[in-house]
Amino acid sequence: MKALYIETSILSYLTARPSRDLVAAAHQQVTQTWWDFHRARFEVFVSQLVDEECRRGDPDAAHRRVEAMVSIPMLEIVEAAFELAAALMTEGAVPASAQDDATHIALAAVHGMDYLLTWNCRHIANAETKPIVRTVCARHGYVCPEICTPEELMGGEDEG
Repeated sequence: MKALYIETSILSYLTARPSRDLVAAAHQQVTQTWWDFHRARFEVFVSQLVDEECRRGDPDAAHRRVEAMVSIPMLEIVEAAFELAAALMTEGAVPASAQDDATHIALAAVHGMDYLLTWNCRHIANAETKPIVRTVCARHGYVCPEICTPEELMGGEDEG
Protein backbone atom coordinates (compact mmCIF):
# COMPACT_ATOMS: atom_id res chain seq x y z
CA MET A 1 0.00 0.00 0.00
CA LYS A 2 1.14 3.53 -0.74
CA ALA A 3 1.51 5.86 2.24
CA LEU A 4 -0.64 8.99 2.27
CA TYR A 5 -0.57 12.04 4.53
CA ILE A 6 -3.90 13.79 5.01
CA GLU A 7 -3.64 17.55 5.52
CA THR A 8 -6.26 19.35 7.62
CA SER A 9 -8.32 20.74 4.71
CA ILE A 10 -9.40 17.19 3.81
CA LEU A 11 -10.93 16.62 7.22
CA SER A 12 -12.52 20.07 7.10
CA TYR A 13 -14.30 19.38 3.81
CA LEU A 14 -15.17 15.85 4.90
CA THR A 15 -16.94 16.93 8.08
CA ALA A 16 -18.30 20.38 7.24
CA ARG A 17 -22.00 21.07 7.05
CA PRO A 18 -23.19 21.07 3.42
CA SER A 19 -22.16 24.27 1.71
CA ARG A 20 -24.29 26.43 -0.59
CA ASP A 21 -21.13 27.60 -2.37
CA LEU A 22 -20.87 25.47 -5.52
CA VAL A 23 -17.09 24.98 -5.41
CA ALA A 24 -17.07 24.14 -1.70
CA ALA A 25 -20.01 21.76 -2.16
CA ALA A 26 -18.15 20.02 -5.00
CA HIS A 27 -15.02 19.68 -2.84
CA GLN A 28 -17.16 18.23 -0.06
CA GLN A 29 -18.70 15.66 -2.42
CA VAL A 30 -15.38 14.67 -3.98
CA THR A 31 -13.82 14.37 -0.53
CA GLN A 32 -16.66 12.17 0.72
CA THR A 33 -16.41 9.96 -2.37
CA TRP A 34 -12.64 9.60 -1.94
CA TRP A 35 -13.04 8.87 1.78
CA ASP A 36 -15.75 6.24 1.23
CA PHE A 37 -14.41 4.50 -1.88
CA HIS A 38 -10.67 5.12 -2.20
CA ARG A 39 -9.15 5.70 1.23
CA ALA A 40 -8.81 1.97 1.91
CA ARG A 41 -6.29 1.68 -0.94
CA PHE A 42 -3.77 3.69 1.10
CA GLU A 43 -1.97 3.57 4.40
CA VAL A 44 -3.27 6.88 5.76
CA PHE A 45 -1.52 9.15 8.27
CA VAL A 46 -2.06 12.50 9.96
CA SER A 47 0.16 14.40 12.39
CA GLN A 48 -0.04 16.28 15.66
CA LEU A 49 -0.18 19.44 13.55
CA VAL A 50 -3.32 18.17 11.81
CA ASP A 51 -4.79 17.36 15.22
CA GLU A 52 -3.99 20.85 16.52
CA GLU A 53 -5.49 22.52 13.45
CA CYS A 54 -8.60 20.32 13.61
CA ARG A 55 -9.22 21.44 17.19
CA ARG A 56 -9.35 25.14 16.22
CA GLY A 57 -12.52 27.09 15.53
CA ASP A 58 -16.14 26.21 16.19
CA PRO A 59 -16.31 23.51 18.91
CA ASP A 60 -18.92 21.40 17.08
CA ALA A 61 -16.99 21.49 13.80
CA ALA A 62 -13.74 20.77 15.65
CA HIS A 63 -15.34 17.76 17.32
CA ARG A 64 -16.44 16.35 13.93
CA ARG A 65 -12.95 16.84 12.46
CA VAL A 66 -11.23 15.18 15.43
CA GLU A 67 -13.68 12.27 15.37
CA ALA A 68 -12.97 11.67 11.67
CA MET A 69 -9.27 11.15 12.36
CA VAL A 70 -9.50 9.24 15.62
CA SER A 71 -8.30 5.91 14.19
CA ILE A 72 -5.66 7.33 11.84
CA PRO A 73 -2.03 6.90 12.96
CA MET A 74 0.01 10.04 13.61
CA LEU A 75 3.41 10.78 12.17
CA GLU A 76 5.92 11.94 14.73
CA ILE A 77 6.95 15.56 14.45
CA VAL A 78 10.72 15.29 14.23
CA GLU A 79 13.41 17.98 14.12
CA ALA A 80 14.21 17.15 10.48
CA ALA A 81 10.68 18.22 9.54
CA PHE A 82 11.14 21.61 11.18
CA GLU A 83 14.46 22.01 9.36
CA LEU A 84 12.92 21.13 5.99
CA ALA A 85 9.92 23.41 6.66
CA ALA A 86 12.33 26.28 7.36
CA ALA A 87 14.16 25.52 4.10
CA LEU A 88 10.87 25.45 2.17
CA MET A 89 10.16 28.95 3.45
CA THR A 90 13.63 30.47 3.14
CA GLU A 91 14.18 28.99 -0.34
CA GLY A 92 10.91 30.40 -1.71
CA ALA A 93 8.74 27.30 -2.01
CA VAL A 94 6.23 28.39 0.65
CA PRO A 95 5.73 31.91 2.05
CA ALA A 96 7.02 32.54 5.56
CA SER A 97 3.45 33.38 6.58
CA ALA A 98 2.43 29.77 5.83
CA GLN A 99 4.63 27.95 8.34
CA ASP A 100 2.04 25.26 9.07
CA ASP A 101 1.67 24.52 5.35
CA ALA A 102 5.45 24.19 5.01
CA THR A 103 5.43 21.86 8.01
CA HIS A 104 2.76 19.62 6.45
CA ILE A 105 4.86 19.26 3.30
CA ALA A 106 8.01 18.66 5.34
CA LEU A 107 6.38 16.03 7.56
CA ALA A 108 5.15 14.12 4.53
CA ALA A 109 8.56 14.30 2.85
CA VAL A 110 10.65 13.44 5.93
CA HIS A 111 8.43 10.44 6.70
CA GLY A 112 8.60 9.16 3.11
CA MET A 113 4.93 9.54 2.28
CA ASP A 114 4.00 8.73 -1.31
CA TYR A 115 1.15 11.27 -1.36
CA LEU A 116 0.11 14.44 0.45
CA LEU A 117 -3.66 14.90 0.08
CA THR A 118 -4.96 18.44 0.43
CA TRP A 119 -7.46 21.02 -0.78
CA ASN A 120 -5.01 23.81 0.08
CA CYS A 121 -4.23 25.01 -3.44
CA ARG A 122 -2.79 28.33 -2.32
CA HIS A 123 0.37 27.08 -0.60
CA ILE A 124 0.48 23.29 -0.98
CA ALA A 125 -1.23 21.89 -4.11
CA ASN A 126 -0.20 24.83 -6.25
CA ALA A 127 1.02 24.04 -9.78
CA GLU A 128 3.33 27.06 -9.79
CA THR A 129 5.08 26.23 -6.53
CA LYS A 130 5.15 22.41 -6.60
CA PRO A 131 8.29 22.33 -8.79
CA ILE A 132 10.04 24.58 -6.26
CA VAL A 133 8.85 22.38 -3.39
CA ARG A 134 10.22 19.28 -5.16
CA THR A 135 13.55 21.01 -5.79
CA VAL A 136 13.92 22.13 -2.17
CA CYS A 137 13.03 18.66 -0.85
CA ALA A 138 15.56 17.03 -3.19
CA ARG A 139 18.25 19.56 -2.30
CA HIS A 140 17.81 18.54 1.34
CA GLY A 141 17.85 14.79 0.65
CA TYR A 142 14.11 14.04 0.58
CA VAL A 143 11.72 12.86 -2.08
CA CYS A 144 8.71 15.16 -2.23
CA PRO A 145 5.43 13.28 -2.00
CA GLU A 146 3.00 13.62 -4.86
CA ILE A 147 0.89 16.58 -3.74
CA CYS A 148 -2.69 16.27 -4.93
CA THR A 149 -6.37 16.79 -4.24
CA PRO A 150 -8.84 13.93 -3.74
CA GLU A 151 -10.10 14.55 -7.27
CA GLU A 152 -6.65 13.59 -8.57
CA LEU A 153 -6.44 10.41 -6.49
CA MET A 154 -9.51 8.45 -7.55
CA GLY A 155 -7.64 5.59 -9.20
CA GLY A 156 -9.02 6.28 -12.66
CA GLU A 157 -12.39 4.80 -11.78
CA ASP A 158 -15.75 6.43 -12.45
CA GLU A 159 -17.93 6.23 -9.35
CA GLY A 160 -21.06 7.01 -11.22
